[in-house]
Amino acid sequence: MPPGRTGRQVSHRGRHCMVDNARLYTAPEAPLPILVSGFGPKAAELAGRIGDGFVSMTPDAELVAAFRRSGGAGKKVVGGVKVCWSSDREKAVDVVHRLWPTELLPGELAQILPTPAHFEQASELVTREMVAKAVTCGDEVEEHVETVRAYARAGFDEVYVGQIGPDQEMFFDAYRELILPALRR
Repeated sequence: MPPGRTGRQVSHRGRHCMVDNARLYTAPEAPLPILVSGFGPKAAELAGRIGDGFVSMTPDAELVAAFRRSGGAGKKVVGGVKVCWSSDREKAVDVVHRLWPTELLPGELAQILPTPAHFEQASELVTREMVAKAVTCGDEVEEHVETVRAYARAGFDEVYVGQIGPDQEMFFDAYRELILPALRR
C-alpha cells in the first residue's frame, strides 16, 4: 500500500509539488478519486486524460465536451457556484461585495496572489456593480433555478451551491423548499 494511505507521516519532493510531514489520520480503504479542477480547454483536456473527474466553476458545455473527448467519457463532471439568498437583494449584493469579492477577480489573478494582503488589495478592483451582475443574489426563485440549470444544460453531473454570508439556515430552507422542487419540475 502506498505510504499516503497507511496513516504514516509522509514527505514528498516532486516535480510539481512538495509536501512536508503530511499525515492522513483516517486512511481510506480504497484509493480516492482525483477530480481535476480546470478553467480552460487545456485544463479540461488534461483532466480527461489523467483525472477521475473534472471540476469547474463555470457552466461551460465546451469545457465539458473537451473533458469528455480527452478521456473523460463516463467520468464525473462537478460544478460549483456561489449565491447569496436573502429577502433583500441589495443587502445580498452588499454581503457578497464585502465577504467574497475575490470570486470576481479578473483572469488568473486569484491563482497567483501570494498573501491575504494581496487579495485585499486586488479585491478593490471588484465593484458592487460587478457583483450585482455576476452573482445570483436575492430571493427570486427562478434566478436561482436558472443558475443551477445552466450547469445541467452544460452537461454537469453534480452541482454544489454555496451560500455567501451568514444566513445559512435561511439558504438551506429556501433551497430545500423552493429551489429543489422547482428543479425537479
